[in-house]
Amino acid sequence: MSDEITEATRGGAVGPPRVSGSTPDAGTEHLDVSVVVPTRNAESLIENCLASIQRSRPRELIVVDGMSTDRSVEIARRHGAVVLSDEGRGLPLARRMGAERSASHQVALVDVDVRLGEGDLERLLEEFRTEGYTALQAGLHSVSDSGYWGRALANHHRTGRSKNWFGVVATVFDRDVLLEHGFDDRFLSGEDIDLRWRLQNAGAKIGVSRRTVVEHRFEDSWEFAKGQFVADGHGLGRMVRNHGSRALVLLGLPAAAAARGILLSLVRLQPQWIPYYVVYAVYNYLAIGKELAGRATRFRRARVAGTPT
Repeated sequence: MSDEITEATRGGAVGPPRVSGSTPDAGTEHLDVSVVVPTRNAESLIENCLASIQRSRPRELIVVDGMSTDRSVEIARRHGAVVLSDEGRGLPLARRMGAERSASHQVALVDVDVRLGEGDLERLLEEFRTEGYTALQAGLHSVSDSGYWGRALANHHRTGRSKNWFGVVATVFDRDVLLEHGFDDRFLSGEDIDLRWRLQNAGAKIGVSRRTVVEHRFEDSWEFAKGQFVADGHGLGRMVRNHGSRALVLLGLPAAAAARGILLSLVRLQPQWIPYYVVYAVYNYLAIGKELAGRATRFRRARVAGTPT
């Protein structure tokens, strides 16, 4: 994931900067980073996520809520977070809102299903600064409870190649660069691929840390797994719509991932995962087809109306 190095970080100091933050514990030092956590009805996950961030002592904690109907907002406020609302308009907008509200030169985007270990954020910041990154994601160790779909998702992400791809699950950014390039609000998922491509085109240095690995938890239900598959397929379809022929290669990803997963399952004598990979591929391609069909329908309507496409 290494790209051309640009002067995207601020200052030349070695190690993460610290600032005396204006938090309830006056006189203590805090990492000079703003942490942004998007959430929506994540009551079962947000407590561990925010507690782990709080232990890391960032300058500020910003939670952007997507119209939750559970106790997510209450828990966020109890942890001293600044709470914003994206009015249910989705993750890309939520992340941008949090970055715009942040006060630090570095912004850490942390998903609500992530739990930081002791010193993880500080180590990630240090690597970010000393290695001259524009954006650096922590490595991910995927876990779940004991149900089939959660374990299958975790197994997929632990053994798949995508765990080495840059994303925005637990990622430190140069704030100015993040706001300059931003996220495409039309994505349900896959906005990280779109951002990665645009950052690479701009010559930014991005990557995934091998020094800092954080826990990434999957919910354990069929509905959650199905939602993941559909969102991923939508994202791949949207990439083709946004980037044209350059992105066509992405349409082979679900088939390649499913074939690789099935082969590994057979080699490792773990046939229980084969149905997962079949369903994963089917729902990805159904969502891709729906997204691309939507583009074709709008194209035909525009031609009939005589308007530009």
